[in-house]
Amino acid sequence: MTPATKGRLIAAIALPLLLLNAFPAHAAPAPVMAAAPAAETMDHISIETTGTGPAIFLIPGLSSPRAVWDGVVPELAKTHKVYLVQVNGFGGDAPGANLQPGILNGIIADLDGYIVRNKIKGAGVVGHSLGGLVGLMFAKAHPDHLSRLMVVDSLPFYGMLFGPTATVAMVEPQGKAMRDQMVATYGKPANPAPAEAVANQLALKPESRAKVKTWVMAADPRVSGAAMYEDLTTDLRPDLAQIRTPITLVYPWSAAVPKPMADALYKGAYAAAPSMTYVDVGDAAHFVMLDQPAAFAAALKTFADTK
Repeated sequence: MTPATKGRLIAAIALPLLLLNAFPAHAAPAPVMAAAPAAETMDHISIETTGTGPAIFLIPGLSSPRAVWDGVVPELAKTHKVYLVQVNGFGGDAPGANLQPGILNGIIADLDGYIVRNKIKGAGVVGHSLGGLVGLMFAKAHPDHLSRLMVVDSLPFYGMLFGPTATVAMVEPQGKAMRDQMVATYGKPANPAPAEAVANQLALKPESRAKVKTWVMAADPRVSGAAMYEDLTTDLRPDLAQIRTPITLVYPWSAAVPKPMADALYKGAYAAAPSMTYVDVGDAAHFVMLDQPAAFAAALKTFADTK
């Protein structure tokens, strides 16, 4: 990959992910949204359920509420019991235990405890962005508690976007500075312009961008900053070869990140995983399910219906 190509890749993929909620956009604690009757709130997450049938868990990404899945849930719930996860502190929810370190491990512990308590067998897990990393971590820690995993535009280590020799130690100082900057915006006057700029990078369609902007501004920046830092400093590349859970990777490409560039990045990142299926979606950015809802719904149906 040439330096110019690498620069385009970082600008189109890495920076929007790293800048998500990195500037003041959150005025004060958002009002806590009333949970649906089926919701169960734990230390780090809450889960709402709908539908009947085999279990599918849907985990949104950084600063995103469960509403990111609204376009696919009604159809999916006709044939599956859908478990809609939301990280405490996102979507206007209270942060719960997510003001302390260990957010990702806490999410995994809550999710596993929920599955065990409810005696759920053979679940499929779908995770977008940060949720995709959580899915990988869950498959590593509890391989017997899921049957398959769909990762939507996520990498086993985001630092690899900055070069093949990148390590956690190299990205940790930048991640810490960004975390502290994000946390410091809590309670300050809202500035929607940065949230809009980030949304314009993470989605292509105007209606997609409007949703992302709203979600970014509703998230608690203390949780977003800490979760982003944990994401940046987690490197699962050494563990991929041991993750035997079948993985479907859905990834976008566009004029900003042409298909050959995207293919090289994502297939290279997951080359060590023993059971991979790749689904590329064109004319889409990070929020694939918003930019190309029909293509994403088709990929999700194929994944969900897999026995």
